[in-house]
Amino acid sequence: MTQYKYLLDEKELPTHWYNVTADMEQPPPPYRHPATLELLGPDDLAPVFPMALIEQEVSQERWIEIPDQVQDALKMWRPSPVYHAARWEEALDTPAKIYYKWEGVSPPGSHKPNTAVAQCYYAKEEGLKGFATETGAGQWGSALCFATQLFEMECKVFMVTISYQQKPYRRVAMETWGGSVVPSPSSETNAGRAILEADPETTGSLGIAISEAIEYAVTHEGFKYSLGSVVNFVLLHQTVIGLEAVKQMEMAGDYPDIVIGCAGGGSNAAGLIYPFLRAKLDGTKQDLRAIFVESTACPSMTRGIYAFDWGDTAKTGPVAKMHTVGHDFIPAPVHAGGLRYHGMAPSICALLEQEHVEARAYHQNEVLGVAESFAKAEGFIVAPETAHAVKAAYDEAMACKESGESKVILFNNSGHGHFDLGAYDAFHRKDLPDFKLDEEAIQKALAELPKVPA
Repeated sequence: MTQYKYLLDEKELPTHWYNVTADMEQPPPPYRHPATLELLGPDDLAPVFPMALIEQEVSQERWIEIPDQVQDALKMWRPSPVYHAARWEEALDTPAKIYYKWEGVSPPGSHKPNTAVAQCYYAKEEGLKGFATETGAGQWGSALCFATQLFEMECKVFMVTISYQQKPYRRVAMETWGGSVVPSPSSETNAGRAILEADPETTGSLGIAISEAIEYAVTHEGFKYSLGSVVNFVLLHQTVIGLEAVKQMEMAGDYPDIVIGCAGGGSNAAGLIYPFLRAKLDGTKQDLRAIFVESTACPSMTRGIYAFDWGDTAKTGPVAKMHTVGHDFIPAPVHAGGLRYHGMAPSICALLEQEHVEARAYHQNEVLGVAESFAKAEGFIVAPETAHAVKAAYDEAMACKESGESKVILFNNSGHGHFDLGAYDAFHRKDLPDFKLDEEAIQKALAELPKVPA
């Protein structure tokens, strides 16, 4: 009889996070100061992030202990299950074996609380009053509002305008958990007012929302800035996903040939992939393929360049070396709001440059078409972001069907799409455009990159 899911007991929750930079021959270059472009020190980041998180960001330790209070909070929904997608395999008539790690079991419905809980713990330890943050589709904002409530803190959320309009129930969820949510760009910050003056009809971007959140954090006593992706301490916290999955794949008697995750800033994909990638980096699993999947609306890895760039539109955040389409770039208003960030996590970008991992991009119609086929077979309606990973798994399964190979595919099913049914509705009505991104728009944004000294 087919076994469909693999479950771990609470006592098997990981006790340490895995830091991939400890196993990289060439870790990402250090951050640069947003104003001077000189090397950035920990003291430069102190006004923005809690010090414990800054220490994790620069750490070269392979294993970093998860505090007991964080483990206790994670146990509200972790460990999460791994499913064998046997019904989808049958529907696709593929010899591939497909598994997925289901992160939709968390209260906010995605992987995001894995780091939100950790960040709130360290902020509370530092005596902070609250966090300011940005959110695209609302997964991250929901997660942080949920986590701040657990630690009796406040949360201010700048939500990208197009997502604020498309996903009103994400806003309601955030407000139910006590968050204060405004569309970005807003009239509450200098950065927001400047953007609105230049373009009152702008749909916004994550780069703009980040600028507003940082400005709010540094101008409000007791607040600091929190973010849900890109930086290494966030990817570190997400490795609980892959560390659990390694054990669960052992239970299934399989080891993945291909691991896949959708990537806007890269946290959920890295969270699954990095613990498996360790075996490739140390030479014991050299054939492992790791695929990071982005949107064609904001193709930093597949059409951007590898260069230093500001992490936000107002140029107030650290300058990182990453694949970028430019901090001024405004993506098309696709429903996968979490994939509308102009850059990518520096560690992922370094691994991509070193050819340890792969990247690909898809249009929103093709991903939602495959996500619907997945929902019909497996039952789960996934977020538009997650649908990009589902599409990559589908393509790899179809390649196996053509070749006759029986490869093992594992993808991170990073969140449910219950607040994203508008995207599915538009898809069913054939009212979902595939935006063609003009190369000129990318080149115009890339012309504004910082001139970082050698």
